[in-house]
Amino acid sequence: MPSSSMSQGAGALAILGLVSVVLLWVSLRLRRRERLIRDLPNSKVQGVFIGLVELKVTAEAEKPLTSFLAGESCVQYAYTVDEHWSRTVTETYTDDKGQSQTRDKVEEGWTTVAKGGAAQPFYGRDETGIILIRPEGATFEAVNFFDHAATVADPIYHAKGPLVAIRDSTGRRRFKEEWIPLHAPLFIVGQAREREDIVAPEIASGKDVALFLISAKSQELVQVKYSVYSWLALLGGLVFAVAAGHFGRDVAHPPHARLLGAASLLGAAFLAAWATGWAWMVFNSLVGLRARVRQGWSLIDVELKRRHDLIPGLVGAVAALGGHESSVQTAVAALRAQLSATRTGEPGADFAGIAGTVRAVAEKYPSLVAQEGFSRLQKQLVETEQRIALARTYYNDIATHFATRVSQIPDAWLAAVGGIRAEPLLAAADFERAPVNVSLSGAR
Repeated sequence: MPSSSMSQGAGALAILGLVSVVLLWVSLRLRRRERLIRDLPNSKVQGVFIGLVELKVTAEAEKPLTSFLAGESCVQYAYTVDEHWSRTVTETYTDDKGQSQTRDKVEEGWTTVAKGGAAQPFYGRDETGIILIRPEGATFEAVNFFDHAATVADPIYHAKGPLVAIRDSTGRRRFKEEWIPLHAPLFIVGQAREREDIVAPEIASGKDVALFLISAKSQELVQVKYSVYSWLALLGGLVFAVAAGHFGRDVAHPPHARLLGAASLLGAAFLAAWATGWAWMVFNSLVGLRARVRQGWSLIDVELKRRHDLIPGLVGAVAALGGHESSVQTAVAALRAQLSATRTGEPGADFAGIAGTVRAVAEKYPSLVAQEGFSRLQKQLVETEQRIALARTYYNDIATHFATRVSQIPDAWLAAVGGIRAEPLLAAADFERAPVNVSLSGAR
């Protein structure tokens, strides 16, 4: 084979191989996102606390936005205005006889002359409550669209677009807008954190967040999108890998290439690489899911330690009543028992809510409420147990999903290889949650 042909073949081989590797990476990345959505349980608003969560809610707001073009009530919108242009240019070309000639050519296209949008914090609501959503940094997927073509005679042409035309304008504009309307069903994947104003969660962007998605499409459609695109990327990568094998056969010594079956070999290598990447991704997703379960327990443990530090002061205040009534003795015993509270299945008393017990004693003995120190301790106890309530529900949601994952095939095989086992659920449920009071616009 001539050196020039070999050089061209080697270049084509490198390009095809690079494209194949890129498509392999894209396929696995999309599969990882689909897997992440499958790994997250659908939490109710009542079960959201700290960590990555998945919600199905409706979009609500106290003061909704109004979309710029369509004028619809919404929580987010984005629009563009494109203007059409056309011009005649003279180009030089070489004819069949090798002589230079000139000719006129019409060029046309669209230029964006205006764009904008807005998004504001809003609330997601389901049958269990509401949660604040801070959408900065999120990927939006809207399903409501406005698409209108207009000429200069159309009122919208200048009312919603620039007054000055671009060069070579044909007097045609295209107005496009998408928005998430008020009360629209939403599928949200994002990071939950504690609000600064009250003991309640909110969804917001953060460092190293795997995915922050606010979609007006259903979870099923989102998963199908990632899955289909992943399979298409896989198929495309396989085609390019096989094509690289054909080029490699021409570049290499022919008998050697025929012996190896370069196209089949590279195709098989591509599929093996994808399968290895898939197994690696599944195992890592199980490890990540286990880490989220353990993070859920650590959140509870932090609050239990905080409650442990409050109990001695509360015991002292209640015991100081000096009475021998059964209610006082019961309260003191309950408080002391919770000093050694442990998670389900571990030695010691299972943890339980004690804020109600303290409140009952305080209501019976008004003199306790008058003590500034006791009132402060009681308030801190209530807030701590509200955090425990949030963390416990989140923990049980993610632990239940994790237990399902490690019992299903093929995940169960990889879990067995890595020694990954399910975590116990928490039985305690007598913790109160902080009320979130807002006045939603047009609440239904």
